[in-house]
Amino acid sequence: MTRPLGYYVHHQGAGHLQRAIALSRALETLGRPCTLMGSFAGLDTTGAPGPVLDLPDDRLDRSFDGRDGAGQRPECFHYVPLNHPGIRARMGRIAAWAAQNDPALIVVDVSAEVALLARLLSVPSLVVRLSGTRTDRPHLEAFRAASRLLAPFPEALDGGDVPDWVREKTLYGGFLGGAPARAAPEEDGRIVVVFGRGGEGGRLDALIEAAGAVPDRAWHVLGPVVGTGSAPQNLHLHGWVTDVRPHLAPAALVVGGAGDGLVTAVAALGKRFLCLPEPRAYDEQEAKAQALERLGAAVVHRGWPETGAWADLVTRGLALDPDVVRRLAEPDALTRTAAAIEALCRDAGCTPSEREP
Repeated sequence: MTRPLGYYVHHQGAGHLQRAIALSRALETLGRPCTLMGSFAGLDTTGAPGPVLDLPDDRLDRSFDGRDGAGQRPECFHYVPLNHPGIRARMGRIAAWAAQNDPALIVVDVSAEVALLARLLSVPSLVVRLSGTRTDRPHLEAFRAASRLLAPFPEALDGGDVPDWVREKTLYGGFLGGAPARAAPEEDGRIVVVFGRGGEGGRLDALIEAAGAVPDRAWHVLGPVVGTGSAPQNLHLHGWVTDVRPHLAPAALVVGGAGDGLVTAVAALGKRFLCLPEPRAYDEQEAKAQALERLGAAVVHRGWPETGAWADLVTRGLALDPDVVRRLAEPDALTRTAAAIEALCRDAGCTPSEREP
């Protein structure tokens, strides 16, 4: 019987789950059964090809920022508040699943605590390494505990202060959104603005000003928007959509943050990109935005633009060569990464004496 793979999914934003579903489906085609593990309230897991283990919530409150604020926290952890029954049950369920299923590997996307738990359970792990400068003790110890690291972006986009041993341990998977790179369909000139789950969303008054600053373009907005007001005829609010790609396909310009999900979709469709990196821990989006700007794959602006800046930013964005960002999307990234994970499963499932020299 083939030993299963466990895939831990962080609940901040939707990109982690989208990546997990795409990879687990690719692994299932190779005969490797996958179980997704995480807190999935409000997230769509219907695309998962195998079992889903829903874990109790570990947040202290809805303003979860990944840290518990404890001054006496052990240095190898980010988030270990005491007397939290959700965390106790969460870790217990992961441990019980591992004891019952004897997994070949656990993919951790992302959690320093789950990475160290996998090591304590004597289960090999593949820990996802996101962009940015992650040289704090918990990240480095999680990286050290892992069998390998997985960067869900091309090596050309790696940025921040990354130790050499971390880079050498990293498998660069490329964009793993499940959409192959292809020529974009015919565009109709629209501007598409995207707000993800992981951020604060958009403000209607600011969007009205942006649409008014570039009135000859239709503006389509995906994701959460707050505020009230009368939108001009060229501004269309679509709310949250499960798959942004059909909405991006006709866009002449995409506007949004530097989250993995959006950057993956922009590259896969070869879209001109105005990148507005959002504040994130460890400068995750800033590091990715700098790399995109350096490669000429995006126009980057920090913060939401003032009304008077929009016309010039749109002009510069429309002047980009979309082939630059399209070349970052490797058509075989998903299948290549799944094959590498399957090979790691086979190797990790052996005892030291069974491995080939």
